[in-house]
Amino acid sequence: MLSVRFMYLSSFRRPSVAGYLLRRSWSGRVLLCHRAGMAVSVQVHPSPKCLFDEPVQVRVGGLSPLQQVTMKASLTDEKGQAFHSLAFYRADEQGELDLSQCPSLGGHYTGTEPMGLFWSLTPATPFTRLVKRDVATSPLCVHIEVFDGHGTLERLPEQPLAACINERWFMKEGVRRIPVREGRVRGVLFVPPGSGPFPGVINVYTIEGGLLENRASLLANHGFTTLALAYRDYDDLPNDVINFDLDYFEEAVNFLRQHPKVKGPGVGAMGISKGADLVLSMASFLPDVVAAVVINGCITSAVFGLCFKNKLLSTGLGYTTSRIQIAESGVADIVEIMNEVNKGSVIPIENTEGTILFIVGEDDKNWKSKYYADEAIKRMKEHGKDKYELLSYPGAGHYLEPPYFPFCYASYHSVIGMHSMWGGNAKAHSFAQEHLWPKVQVFLQNALNK
Repeated sequence: MLSVRFMYLSSFRRPSVAGYLLRRSWSGRVLLCHRAGMAVSVQVHPSPKCLFDEPVQVRVGGLSPLQQVTMKASLTDEKGQAFHSLAFYRADEQGELDLSQCPSLGGHYTGTEPMGLFWSLTPATPFTRLVKRDVATSPLCVHIEVFDGHGTLERLPEQPLAACINERWFMKEGVRRIPVREGRVRGVLFVPPGSGPFPGVINVYTIEGGLLENRASLLANHGFTTLALAYRDYDDLPNDVINFDLDYFEEAVNFLRQHPKVKGPGVGAMGISKGADLVLSMASFLPDVVAAVVINGCITSAVFGLCFKNKLLSTGLGYTTSRIQIAESGVADIVEIMNEVNKGSVIPIENTEGTILFIVGEDDKNWKSKYYADEAIKRMKEHGKDKYELLSYPGAGHYLEPPYFPFCYASYHSVIGMHSMWGGNAKAHSFAQEHLWPKVQVFLQNALNK
């Protein structure tokens, strides 16, 4: 039993990693510009190419002593949506700038934040969430530019002093991406390089439909054979659903367990939002799910009913639209719309023989995730169960993604059919994403390598 609550501290660092990076040689795709007889350069270390969940070090050289500059980052997603961030810095006495050592004086974030330019990327079109669907053939390319002086996006000089590109990939060399159409199961399997077998994990995403593969592909990079499992509006899976069938998820578990690259005998499951209550149901009813990562989930089947073995387990926790509040920004605040939980419909969490990792954004505005996690743990304690862990993050919202995904304040909510706020603030939310990711990997390794 472990329960930990994390406060965000702006001084959070990786001293050992930073020390290692500082001792490595520099390389990168660099655009040099000349100013006052000096070549200004910006470099991304240790390489201009990295995995998406890896931190990088950004440094600028050739500036004047104590020169004020604006650092800008930008990218364009697969749909052509633009994202950008900027921060104000001042070079040191030698005319150098290291974002892992120097504080931002203003802009999209303040303080010493080595990856601030990345997690503070903001959509040019409001209420747009960064989504990466093609994880195999193309990276997300972050353009980093240095401008003289401190200026807004609208008032920056036409030409930067220097620029470079950081390619952030989702699959490392040797990871195999295998589309899955096995029986009813639809999804994509990611297999790590090497002979294996490896711990097996099923990743279940939100209710929005389709299939997002970013979390599954990144887990495979860390040694997990991971199934990104679709369950709605993908391939031949239906869009209009009244009740989800837990038998489908059992079929996915059996498919993964029997794969030659999966260690077994049990597998893990990881889900966020609606995917989290499905994972909680899997852990409660399917004995081969021996580890569950539940990110901002509910304690009963939310919105949709749940069936298993031709029996209706839950009619689904409904919501009342009249309780929607419209914020000054024009987006919906829906945190109060979910109906009161009927204690008789709570997922029988006490049935699980495995272990559960609850992850909570305490400022979740989609629903009351902290309350649901507290009630789940209370129920487990009442039944003498202590195989759980809790990571609880003040200031974090609903969409807890892998590290360095930009914070999303609000975007379209497919269930209520309007733009909805997700909660949290950028700095604390991004700290949570960075902190929880290695914790998840350790949890799964410990649970699945027994």
